[in-house]
Amino acid sequence: MDAQVLYERMKKVQEAKGYYFNTDKERTFELLEALLVNKERYGYMGCPCRLVSGDRDADRDIICPCVYSVPDIEEYGSCYCNLYVSKEWNDGQISHEYVPERRPPDKITF
Repeated sequence: MDAQVLYERMKKVQEAKGYYFNTDKERTFELLEALLVNKERYGYMGCPCRLVSGDRDADRDIICPCVYSVPDIEEYGSCYCNLYVSKEWNDGQISHEYVPERRPPDKITF
């Protein structure tokens, strides 16, 4: 699968839920490529903006779309890595604030 195919598949599913891809196509496709690299490397699409451990159970909360994306989009209009955003964020109706990390420190492995 390539990034364009992934984009089309994920777009249908996520837009039905009210979440949209960032209109910055370069950024979006960069993140989609990273998801595909993680899928090849680890067997699952771990969030490209976080350290993936390779342990699917330990990383379950950061498999894209991560469990933090919904509260991030509700509060900031964007998920942590800016892949998924609200319509208002894309339309420039809300400011593009920094989204802080919600993942608990004890889940972050190095």
